[in-house]
Amino acid sequence: MNWYSDVVPPKIKAILKREAPENLWVKCPESGQLVFHKDIEANLYVVPSSGYHMRFPVEARLASLFDNGAYELMTTPEPPTDPLKFRDIKRYVDKLKEYRVKTGRPDAVTVAIGRLKEIPVTVAVQDFEFMGGSLGMAAGEAIIAGATYALEKRTPFIIFTASGGARMQEGMFSLMQMPRTTIAVQRLRKARLPYIVVLTNPTTGGVTASYAMLGDVHIAEPGAIIGFAGARVIEQTIREKLPEGFQRAEYLEDHGMVDMVTPRAEMRDTLARLCGLLTKRPAPRQPAAA
Repeated sequence: MNWYSDVVPPKIKAILKREAPENLWVKCPESGQLVFHKDIEANLYVVPSSGYHMRFPVEARLASLFDNGAYELMTTPEPPTDPLKFRDIKRYVDKLKEYRVKTGRPDAVTVAIGRLKEIPVTVAVQDFEFMGGSLGMAAGEAIIAGATYALEKRTPFIIFTASGGARMQEGMFSLMQMPRTTIAVQRLRKARLPYIVVLTNPTTGGVTASYAMLGDVHIAEPGAIIGFAGARVIEQTIREKLPEGFQRAEYLEDHGMVDMVTPRAEMRDTLARLCGLLTKRPAPRQPAAA
């Protein structure tokens, strides 16, 4: 006998029943510990006990970066939606519609303008929730538009990368975004404007082979997977066991592939300090001690 369904009166059931959100508790992928989702949000989506860096929603990342959480989203060009008329299980255009509804964004890259500790900056954020952050024409156009704006306004350009690589549904059009974004970065370098890359988990494929590894400074979030091909593919190719932690941010820092590994709580201060140094701006004034 199920005492709850067979014995408890309906009115009492209504009192006992409580609707709880599905994400009330979040399980840490590293330690397996259950953490209250409000604690995760308050800690910049970092698990307090283990320090595991979970995926950071685009809006939350931008709000944590800019002064007073204030920023303006840039309108980016809209390229052709489906140049190859691609279809697998479902049409590519239908898949795009689903992700646009799910994320509330037109594509994988969002560009924002604002101030970082009084320094005007242009920021691009790649969203892994949108088709794995894959690089297609729209994402390429957004990055180029952000770099062009930074060039015109003479601001540092900061990009947070997160991607599985090029978008196969766009074929060669997707691969062409690699040289196009590389040229945009070269224009920034020629103008002596800072280009700072923050590598988040994961950054792989064609993104790593282009703009993600062309920064003046490369910062990685703790534990981020960064590389071109997957570890399993590399092991099968070279027929050797890879070292422990291979392609993790800390391993790459030890071997000179990234400049620093910075926890999310320190990211804003670190980026502001770098932008100040690279643009030769004075440090923002500190409030006088009481």
